Amino acid sequence: MKPDRRRTHTRIVRLTHWVAAAAMLCMIGSGWQIYNASPILPFTFPPWATLGGWLAGGIAWHFAAMWVLMAAGLVYLAHGFASGHFRRDIRPQGVRRTAQDFALALRLRLHHRAGAYNAVQRLFYTGVLVVATLAVLSGLAIWKPVQLGWLSWLLGGYDVARRIHFAMMALIVAFLIVHLTLVAIVPSTLVGMITGGRRVPDSDRTQPRIQP
Repeated sequence: MKPDRRRTHTRIVRLTHWVAAAAMLCMIGSGWQIYNASPILPFTFPPWATLGGWLAGGIAWHFAAMWVLMAAGLVYLAHGFASGHFRRDIRPQGVRRTAQDFALALRLRLHHRAGAYNAVQRLFYTGVLVVATLAVLSGLAIWKPVQLGWLSWLLGGYDVARRIHFAMMALIVAFLIVHLTLVAIVPSTLVGMITGGRRVPDSDRTQPRIQP
């Protein structure tokens, strides 16, 4: 069966994806370094998993990566709205469709089509955008608790904002674990994120969205 190359991601989506991924890894490692200086839970992260070497180093890495991540995020958001990517590919589908796809995913029977997002992917990607937004807002609140006192107050105060920030980080790490696991299961999706397209059989165009 002769394969063809199907476009999956635009250049802007691919570029912002990889820039944001590198920045996010730096923010997680440096964030764990900052956390270790004043833990809010009865554990700390091992030194090999942190970035910065000490508190000041962790803060420097965290803020440097933050600006890179925010720049990539703003470009991605502008492109997503202007191109219709969010409306066409990311906008969540109905509860019934999401529940159906989720049940099929748990049984490993959910079909994946190149360039298409199923209801589970739409839910996860929308959710991580919301989580990332809360992570940025809570991070700003604990970075400038006086200048941005209204934001700190809105989030319940400095201590609550710090816990929200930690919780959002934990959710982002969980998302990355699930994301990388799915890439390992369907490695051809990685090709699409690198080159913008991947080879698929012609019959895939006529396959049902969900495997029987």
